[in-house]
Amino acid sequence: MKSKKTKPAVASTIFLRMVILCAMTASHETARRALVTGAAGAIGKAIAAGLAKQGYQVTAVVRSARQGDSVVQSLPGIATASMTYETCDLSLHTDICELAEKWRGPLHVLVNNAATCPRKRMENNEGIEMQWATNVLGYFRMIQAFEEALTAANDARVVNVASYWAGGLQLNDVEFRTRRYNNDSAYRQSKQADRMLTRAFSEQFADTRVTVNCCHPGDVRSKLSGDLGFGGHETPAQGAATPLYLATSPDVAHQSGQYFAHCSQQPCAFSEQVDAVRQLFNICATYDRA
Repeated sequence: MKSKKTKPAVASTIFLRMVILCAMTASHETARRALVTGAAGAIGKAIAAGLAKQGYQVTAVVRSARQGDSVVQSLPGIATASMTYETCDLSLHTDICELAEKWRGPLHVLVNNAATCPRKRMENNEGIEMQWATNVLGYFRMIQAFEEALTAANDARVVNVASYWAGGLQLNDVEFRTRRYNNDSAYRQSKQADRMLTRAFSEQFADTRVTVNCCHPGDVRSKLSGDLGFGGHETPAQGAATPLYLATSPDVAHQSGQYFAHCSQQPCAFSEQVDAVRQLFNICATYDRA
């Protein structure tokens, strides 16, 4: 029996579908990829949306599936197709390690944005004060856990969302075990630590093409600002502008270890304290040593 010949129109359709499929696969494999922590918050969601709109494949890191669904569904059009989410308690070392183990391939942008500011002193399941565990160790551990993926990207950027509201770090009592807990003081010292760790990691990645910078995002009304007793006069998009600038602008492609506000480099006295920066890095590292 003679085999039936495929009609030219059908053959053309099949060929076209194969070309489209190959193009989609290649696009997925070559797309620049980003991780944004604290993506359920006002600024974090705006950062994630901004990256997705610029063509990044974004993974939003949130605490629950409910938050993740809300983030993805709140994004319009093209951004939605570029967004997925992962759940992770960023105060826990075990959760961060599990998140990193799931990751495959390079990571081009890591935005450390997650933060908390409970009004009463709280500890996570590892017995660590919650602000220190989330706002500081969360940043430290994410960079450490994704080091291989960042270096594999060849030109990756780490953006640590810090704050102008920083200071008062006491390296002999980072968890408020001997001094009276105050959520404002704990928050300020955590943001000072984030700015200092930015300098430490920029030096660690000095021989690679990974840059590490930090910034004050903007004054946006949020749960965190409410817990601190502040309001907020900027929109989430305005608050996300500087983190997005550091994540994507060619103007800062080769800058590392710097502090920015309003899309402009600012001096940071904290990062100039060389001995304190080294001591802080070592303190953070001791938490995860066997």
